[in-house]
Amino acid sequence: MARVNPVLAVVASFSLALAGCGGGGGSTPPPTTTPPAAAVYTAPAAASLSVADVQQVIAQAVAEAQARGTPAIISVTDRVGNVLAVYQMVGAPTSLVIRQGPGGAGNQFDLQGVSVPGSLVSLPKPPSGVVGPPTNGPGSPAALAAIAKAITGAYLSSGGNAFSTRTASEIVQDTFPPNPATVGLGSGPLFGVQFSQLPCSDLEYPALGKTIGPKPSPLGLSADPGGFPLYKNGVVVGGVGVKTTTDYGLDPDVTANNPSQVNEEAIALAGTVGFDPPAGVTADNITAGGNSLIYTVATKAILKSTPSAAPAYSTLTSSVGSLVAVTAFFGGAIIGGQTYGTEASGVRKSTNGEFNNPDAYILTDGSGANRFAPRAGTDSPAGAAPLTAAEVQSVLQNAFTIMSNARAQIRSPLNSRAQVTISVVDTRGTPLGIVRSPDAPIFGIDVSLQKARTANFFSHPGAASDLLGVADDGGVSYSHQADIQGVVATLRNFLGDPSALTGKTAFSTRAIAGLSRPQFPDGVVGGADGPLSRPIGVWSIFATGLQTALVDANLFDALLGRTDPGTGALRSRCTFLPDVAPGQNRLQNGIQIFAGGEPIYRNGVLVGAVGISGDGTTQDDMIGFLGVDGAAQATGTIQNAPVAIRADQLLINQGGGPNRVRYVGCPPAPFLNSSIQDACTGK
Repeated sequence: MARVNPVLAVVASFSLALAGCGGGGGSTPPPTTTPPAAAVYTAPAAASLSVADVQQVIAQAVAEAQARGTPAIISVTDRVGNVLAVYQMVGAPTSLVIRQGPGGAGNQFDLQGVSVPGSLVSLPKPPSGVVGPPTNGPGSPAALAAIAKAITGAYLSSGGNAFSTRTASEIVQDTFPPNPATVGLGSGPLFGVQFSQLPCSDLEYPALGKTIGPKPSPLGLSADPGGFPLYKNGVVVGGVGVKTTTDYGLDPDVTANNPSQVNEEAIALAGTVGFDPPAGVTADNITAGGNSLIYTVATKAILKSTPSAAPAYSTLTSSVGSLVAVTAFFGGAIIGGQTYGTEASGVRKSTNGEFNNPDAYILTDGSGANRFAPRAGTDSPAGAAPLTAAEVQSVLQNAFTIMSNARAQIRSPLNSRAQVTISVVDTRGTPLGIVRSPDAPIFGIDVSLQKARTANFFSHPGAASDLLGVADDGGVSYSHQADIQGVVATLRNFLGDPSALTGKTAFSTRAIAGLSRPQFPDGVVGGADGPLSRPIGVWSIFATGLQTALVDANLFDALLGRTDPGTGALRSRCTFLPDVAPGQNRLQNGIQIFAGGEPIYRNGVLVGAVGISGDGTTQDDMIGFLGVDGAAQATGTIQNAPVAIRADQLLINQGGGPNRVRYVGCPPAPFLNSSIQDACTGK
């Protein structure tokens, strides 16, 4: 008999549509609603960066760089990742060196210590691999870092939160907040998010040729201070990123201020004058885990120039600097930004026929078509029928309902509604539907798909065979084939289960997160090495373990400036796992290792997964988990994973165990319109 969820019974009375869902069985019908008469969110006003705006940002940043005697590379992007300008001052560095990990040069893994000279790319040979020949680089490799910083500032921000790359640095490290006094504390709330928005992602559109977004970042999201969002009248319109040194790193200690990073922040901050975020939404007004986040240490009080009086862009001669083209990312001439919410931006308000809710936004192909309209599964799961289009719609709409009534974690003011992107995939990892709220951060689009694919992949009967069947990367950089294959035995030994990764356990991304930390349990000094992580002695944000091993060969494409001769774009697949459909594997845009994704089952058989991203990790978890639970009641045909097979039922005799990983985490008192305290227990 269908069970009435008291959470949905409460939130249903406040409004959002469950239209298109099938009826539940049994004598007690599930809660239903009709579409709300009016939106409960305020959509961002139409705004964009003009060519003159971009020139102003550059001119202000150049003036500050000159006042500091520190030549810089300055990049400006719009909200959906189009690179609007890359300006290189005379004397600015063109080379890039990705920060080495704690193990030193003899223990290089993944992207640690990669050196990219300004004209030719030469990658150091790691202990276990081979390196392809040097090739012509992307123009100015340091410009890739400036672009990544600008995109990060734009993508992590919204009308309710302004995050910088220093904020990103704080929330992706192995302890939070990162400083010597936090040894033994858990990892950052967005640990691993730096490996999203990848230039190989099949969700991100190629960077040149079309203006629709979201666009990829050449290096994923950046944790190197010196990137900020840009606003007009309270609306995010883009980002600015600055690079003045060859070092591409992070801030490992929030209590210490690296002078070169302060320089980069000051120059970028000068560029934001006149494009400031609204008062009260910068990261220092937002808490995570009881800690206030950091927006910048370079306040306007320390600027050495007066940005509002900066010489006009038209006065900058070739002796000061010039625009530089960057292969696959910037053509060499300043362009204006797209207005978020329009067809041309790639993200717009849905029509009733696309998603029957006045608050829904969808991804579009620029020609009017919904790129990820709800559809049936493309697979044939053994023992179960694929997800139907109606079931996919039900998961999306129920999750949207939960989101719309949930209290946000990373938005200001307090008691704002959560805003996220919701993705559903089938067992092949094929996207079956993506929908989002009006002002959800852009980064959550790619991340929600990564989370859905991650939960599906590790819960799938073919996970071990896929990892063991990973192909060599063909000499593009160096191969992680043996490294990735070895994860199967490592995880099985860690779990004490020689048949793990064959579908017997349902893994959420929260559970995978627990196994992907360099210390298990998370933050325990001297604990076990996480089986999906690099050991703590060599771990860094550029070498996280399986996450980076799967994708770093393709990141080298951006560093090498290698594109498809026919399209001029970087290849749109991030891993070399076996194909499950022509040209597609289950982890086409990589994995994600923080919470917010859960598998979906039909009578105990995996049929897909849901992924949520854009708010606090417990909010993300809850929205997906309760969204599937609501769809279970509405359809009577699909469910969350059976309790008996969830990963939190595993007893792990590691790290001073037995220990467990968590399956789902939901916040206390999560709803704006309800006093419910514990929304997830018993489901």
